[in-house]
Amino acid sequence: MDDDRWYAVNTTPADVESALRELQFARARRSPGFVPARVLNLVAIVDAEFSGEVENRLERLRAAHPSRLILCKVAEEQEGLDATASIGSTMGEPSGDRIAVGREKIELTLAPRHAAALDTIVGRLLIGDVPTVVWAPHRHADGLDSLRRHAQVVLLDSQDEPDPYDAMERARSLSEHMRVVDLAWLRSAPWRERVAATFDPPRLRGDLRSITAVTVRHREDSAAAGLLFCGWMASRLEWRPLSLTRTGVDRVGRLRARRGEVAVRLQSVDMQSPGLGGVTIETAAGESVSFDRGPGGLRSHRRERDGREQTWTVFGASRGEAGILADGVRIALSPGSIYEPALRAAHAMVA
Repeated sequence: MDDDRWYAVNTTPADVESALRELQFARARRSPGFVPARVLNLVAIVDAEFSGEVENRLERLRAAHPSRLILCKVAEEQEGLDATASIGSTMGEPSGDRIAVGREKIELTLAPRHAAALDTIVGRLLIGDVPTVVWAPHRHADGLDSLRRHAQVVLLDSQDEPDPYDAMERARSLSEHMRVVDLAWLRSAPWRERVAATFDPPRLRGDLRSITAVTVRHREDSAAAGLLFCGWMASRLEWRPLSLTRTGVDRVGRLRARRGEVAVRLQSVDMQSPGLGGVTIETAAGESVSFDRGPGGLRSHRRERDGREQTWTVFGASRGEAGILADGVRIALSPGSIYEPALRAAHAMVA
């Protein structure tokens, strides 16, 4: 063991806890200006063979990096529990009156049979009195379920489920026990922001009641993001969600509004990045507004009722896939109220 890192083979959670405490004492003696962060626990449950990709994503969190990261690597050939504990800072060593905020990382390599009892392993390694977020990007549902009594927030990506119904059902089930932060929902954030801004001027708010059609273009594996976008519109505008019909890879149907019906189409398009590729909203007066992914931002196109058309670019509107995980970690600390109504509506559309 040295001042910053400890490693052991075939160890126990109690040994890991004790070693991390010794690392903290050693670092405090060496650098009085070193202050451990105490904001958020993040427990990530991953396949050991694909853990490198997840660790790269976590390294890019930067300012959104959790106070304590517990990376649980599930390895098929593993028997006992191997562990690494480390303490570091992205701010370097403190000097003079300057402090450095420290972050702690625990890596656990464990057997598949340990996943169902992960709460007994991870429970004593969590920082007390701060929120705990659990994330299982490789579908370790047993591990995630075992941590329900410790975690307040679950970070998931509904896009990971091949069937959108299974994705909505899983998110709905988890939301009964924990707050859900869905990366598929966050991918639609720039689109929701632009649509809301489009109808924000008082003279245009009345057009919301005359919407007759919504078309959402998405990557084939990102139907969940499209469903959640439509669920958001349905919940905010009080449309009654009805089940959509599969037509090949697309989904079509009608939602019931106060003044009639709204035609909805989820259209699969060929695109590289996950998430949405475009949104078109039409009104009874013949007006329409479209947003499509383009270089530097979203390309916006508006057609007035007299036939006039305008096109412009909303620069920087898309955060990009690299920033989605960081957004998810930040939002874990900021309770919201619009995801669950959107989720219920999206669930009804695929029921």
